[in-house]
Amino acid sequence: MEGISDLQENIKKADVLIEALKYIKGFYGKTIVVKYGGNAMVDDILKEKVILDIVLMKYVGMNPVVIHGGGPKISQMMDRVGKKAEFVQGLRVTDADTMELAEMVLGKISKDIVALINQHGAKAVGISGKDAGLIKAEKCRTDIDIGFVGDVVEIDPRIINVLDREGFIPVISSIGICEKGQTYNINADSVAGEIAGALKAEKLILLTDVRGIMKDKKDEKTLVSSLKISDIDQLKEDGIISGGMLPKVEACVTALKGGVKKTHIVDGRISHSLLLEIFTDSGIGTQIIH
Repeated sequence: MEGISDLQENIKKADVLIEALKYIKGFYGKTIVVKYGGNAMVDDILKEKVILDIVLMKYVGMNPVVIHGGGPKISQMMDRVGKKAEFVQGLRVTDADTMELAEMVLGKISKDIVALINQHGAKAVGISGKDAGLIKAEKCRTDIDIGFVGDVVEIDPRIINVLDREGFIPVISSIGICEKGQTYNINADSVAGEIAGALKAEKLILLTDVRGIMKDKKDEKTLVSSLKISDIDQLKEDGIISGGMLPKVEACVTALKGGVKKTHIVDGRISHSLLLEIFTDSGIGTQIIH
């Protein structure tokens, strides 16, 4: 009986592969931009599974591009050196010392992600927006001066295209540089949306710490599985899209307007969330489409 049970289990695994086949064929050679963040960057078990998802995507012929931030770790480093983190309208007040710390922390995060990808058999290269003029930035326009926080002015994706052609997975930290050479820290969601649009990616997937957009934030059964750009303003007015979800939704809109076909906000706390979103009929988060 045990042998029959094993056979049935293997048949189920085969059925899963067959379900995934149409997606593998459909996404072969296509660019998938992943904004890596939230608890999936902190929890070692989740981190391992996200990296394995990304490596698998590469092995089945997709071109994953990874963008990451590192807000919590920047705050931890500031605490260690005796600096107090301050925020205005959700943006970190960034003086010259904080900018230096942020660049150092983001560089370390990038190297850790690259090492994990390489360890699992793919090849990754860590870069920032300063490399090859990838992200041209300008000072973020706010009512109060918050220092070296930037907005994206222009993306030059040539370095990403070169890495893709040579079989490397680009791992990009959310730092840009202005024409005068000043470095700026930029919201990673915004960077992901801009890069996805510049690459005309097939998908943008944002990993976060909630199931997606929910009509009632305390009830996961109210998950909005799909919405159009035209629905967003009303959801903002109703307070359903608010707080930390705003920059994610704005990144999705930026990507869609730039030519991305579909965008997704996905719970990175779910094991293998990237594969579930890409390779299954139902998906698991909120997709935003034209």
